[in-house]
Amino acid sequence: MTVVEVLCAVAIVVGLLGIVVPIIPGVVLVAGALVVWAYDTGTGLAWGIAWSGLVVLALGFVIKYAVPHRRLKDAGVPRRTLVIGAVLGIVGFFVIPVVGLFIGFVGGVWLAESNRLGTASAWPSTKVALRATGLSILIELASGLLASGLFIGGVIAT
Repeated sequence: MTVVEVLCAVAIVVGLLGIVVPIIPGVVLVAGALVVWAYDTGTGLAWGIAWSGLVVLALGFVIKYAVPHRRLKDAGVPRRTLVIGAVLGIVGFFVIPVVGLFIGFVGGVWLAESNRLGTASAWPSTKVALRATGLSILIELASGLLASGLFIGGVIAT
């Protein structure tokens, strides 16, 4: 393995971690590593693998919003609830680094839903929102892992 391949592999691993713990732009790191590797390798096969990985990441990006959005819509959870959860998650990230993001998001969704439905009915819709968010992360992680698999296969093939 060359130095560039090792650095790209490290960037991909950090990117996958960034998908699970959204501190860094994980998909951007994976995509960037694929492009840098293809540029450094310079073969048509490497560029084909890089483009395939970028397509997988783009499809994952689209699906990550489409599928959970449908579930939230079916459950009657408004977009405003998720926006409030995201804002409080960002605030929580700065108040309590790393875990504050999750605490702020859950607290924000629950507060928005308790304001909308009352405290007794807030938890069921909060769970729906959390499941949808988890599904979104899993979809993005799956696309990142597929793109990583393409990278590994490309490194072996070239």
